[in-house]
Amino acid sequence: MMSLNAHLLELRKKHLALSDEVEKAVRSPAFDDLAITNLKKQKLKIKEEIERLSN
Repeated sequence: MMSLNAHLLELRKKHLALSDEVEKAVRSPAFDDLAITNLKKQKLKIKEEIERLSN
């Protein structure tokens, strides 16, 4: 089993990767609003998980 710190680090990496993806998606006409919304929802879920585990 992963330690809490390793898990948090992994979540932060995913959050950062999703941030990059959202940035690219916003600038790309190939992405529709729904896809961007889904990315943002994933990002928020990860952020909430990080906050939950950090307390």
